[in-house]
Order: sequence, then C-alpha cells, then structure tokens
Amino acid sequence: MTSDVDTKQSKPRVRDILSSPRMLVLLALGAASGFPNQVTESTLQAWLKDFHTSNTEIGLLSYVALPYLLKFLWAPLLDRYPLPWLGRRRGWMFVSQLLLTATIALLAFQDPAHSLSTVALCAVAIVFMSATQDIVIDAYRADLATPAERGLAVTAANLGYRASAWLAFAFAVVIADRFGWMTAMLFLACVMATFTMITWRAPEPVYTQPPPASLAESVIGPLRSLLGSKAALSLVLLVMLFKLGDAFAVKLFTPFLMDVGFSKTEIGLVAKAVFTSGAIVGSIIGGIWMVRLGLFSAMLLFGIMQAVSNLAYYVLAVTGKSMAVMIVAVAIENLAHAMGNVAIVALMMSLCEARFSASQYALLSVLAQLPRYGLGYPAGWAADHLGWPTYYVISFLLGIPGLIIVWMLRDRIRGLDVYRQT
Repeated sequence: MTSDVDTKQSKPRVRDILSSPRMLVLLALGAASGFPNQVTESTLQAWLKDFHTSNTEIGLLSYVALPYLLKFLWAPLLDRYPLPWLGRRRGWMFVSQLLLTATIALLAFQDPAHSLSTVALCAVAIVFMSATQDIVIDAYRADLATPAERGLAVTAANLGYRASAWLAFAFAVVIADRFGWMTAMLFLACVMATFTMITWRAPEPVYTQPPPASLAESVIGPLRSLLGSKAALSLVLLVMLFKLGDAFAVKLFTPFLMDVGFSKTEIGLVAKAVFTSGAIVGSIIGGIWMVRLGLFSAMLLFGIMQAVSNLAYYVLAVTGKSMAVMIVAVAIENLAHAMGNVAIVALMMSLCEARFSASQYALLSVLAQLPRYGLGYPAGWAADHLGWPTYYVISFLLGIPGLIIVWMLRDRIRGLDVYRQT
C-alpha cells in the first residue's frame, strides 16, 4: 500500500482532472444514461394525458420502471460475456444505445388511445435497455476513474444525467405541442442515436485481469468479494445506511411543504427550482472537495453536513410558512444531499473490482436504495403521530449510524483511496 506521503505527493491537481478528456467523456455518458429515463417517466405521462388516459392507468404504467430495480439480475451476464468489438464495456454500451434508439422510434408509432398494452410493452423494452446501458456505463466509470478522480467523475456523470433528463422532457413537450407526439418521439430517438458516437470514441480502460471464466464465477465472485468477510460486509452496510437520514428527510417533502402552508404553485416553481439548483451546486462542490479531502474525510464531512442540514427543515416546521426560510432550508439540504451522494457513489466505485464491476455496482446501487423504499410507512406514521418538528429531529438522528460506521472503518476507507483491484 502506498504511504500517506507518497499519496499526497502524487495527488493530481483539480485543474488537471477537470482538463482531462475522460471527464468530458463521463459527462457525455452521464447524459446518455439520463436521456431515456424521462422518455418513460414525465414524457410518457404527458403523452398519455394528452390522449385522455386515466390517472389510474398512468399510475399503473409507472411500474414499467421495475427493471431499474432488478438490473443486478442480468448484470453478471455483462461481466461474463463481453462483445467482440469496442472493448468490455463500450460494446454493450453501443448495442444498448442502438436498441434504445430503435425502441423509442417504435414507441413513436404507437397509439395510446387504441393500444395501451403495446405502449406499455415498448416502455418496458426502453426501460430494460436503459437499465442495461446504466449497468455498463456505471461499470465503465468505475473502471476508468482513478481514486483521485472518483469524486469529479461522479460530478460529471450527475451533471450530464440531470441536464440530459431535463432537456429530453423539455424538447419532447415543446415539439409535441407544435408538431405532435410522433415527431417528438422520433426526435428523441435521433438524439439517442448520437450517443453511439460518444461511445465509439470513448477511451478504453486498462484491464489487467480477464473477464470471469464462467457464468458461475461472474455470479459468485462479486458476492464473495462484497459479502465474504466482516470488513466487506461493514462497507456494504455503510452503503445502505450512509444516506438513511437524508432519504427519510425528503420522503414526504411535498406533503410537508403543503402542510406548512405552501401552495402547489409555490412548491413547483420555487421549491423544485431551488431543489435542482442546490443539487447541481452541491455535486460540483462535492466533486472538487473530494480531490483535496480524500474519500474518508469527504465521507465524514459530507455525512455530518447532510445530517445537520435536515435540521433546516426542523426550523421551517417550527417557523411556519416563510418563503425565505423555505428557500434557505431547501438549498442547504440539497447542497449537502448532493455532496453526500458524491461521497457514497465514490465509495461504491472504489468497492468494485474491474472483473466484476458491472455486477457489483448494480448490486450496490440497489442496496443503497433499499432503505428508502421501506421508509414510506414509518415516515408517514411519524409525520401524522409525532409532528413535523419531531420528524426532522428523527431524520437527523438517522444520519448518525452511518457516521459512526465511517469513523469505525476509517483505516479501510483511507486504504480505498490508494488501492484499487483491477
């Protein structure tokens, strides 16, 4: 393992990382990942609403997103069977992007008024290919980024993802208003096709080990590496708990603001704008700070910030309706939330071995999301029976276990900054 002195001396400058062509590639691939996401969410909902589809049917169609949660099931196949062109990850990226282009174009020719089931099938196909693209892009990012680059790699991916997702929806609804939904969807398909050029030109990570020798190894190997020791299990537990308090805090964000007295228009135009802006700024700051701080210090500092930031909503709950307090609270919480997200994604990247990075990152991303899916009932119960001020005190307390684990695993986390299995 490299000494601390050597590590500090060899640490690159922020400007060197930012000027690296690889950051631009990761930004573009983040955009490729975010673009099809909105096709089957907000864009599809707007299209269905235009065809007078009921809210119940639109709600049911939201379940087409299920493959995003199940992507770890076929990720081992992508580790085991690289395609014979463009390298281990880019080959699958290229194929998934071509198939996304085809399925979005196929969706353009469907008529929700006459065949909602066909629309649903196209949407499931788009989500499946989008989830597959996510698997290989996440693995590619983990394989390509050096330890010092991980924070800014996450920032680049987040910025690309958010900008692309927003633009996909904006272009779709504007074009649909003027030229109809078929034209809008065909335009989205053409844009999706342009991402194949990014994949074609992207650099290939340097691999020192071959892919898994068998499908069994591609399934068992990642699990053994992630779950095969107490130390490894502790890091996986950290992935699950690091953002628990933050997830609890935002679980009922809109009902909270409405109970405080804000109108839906105020929430949509002000709170959501501050929400997005804070997240973008926090992602940029988090990525830059990580270069200077290293993984352990970033996780500790960002974790403290995201736990304390939840108390900004406590202040709003006690104060009552105040636009100024609301803006400050939302900005602070989302700034800290994004910084914490940079740290935990960097940790997940550092836990991946290049041989199994598709399987391991897919599994870790699902594990990181699991707690928030189980928070619905406890969050609702706490809000109804304990009140909003107590609710946000609880969200602060839920952030403490993750910080304790970070401190307990400090030596191992520091080691991840200078050691990476390839």
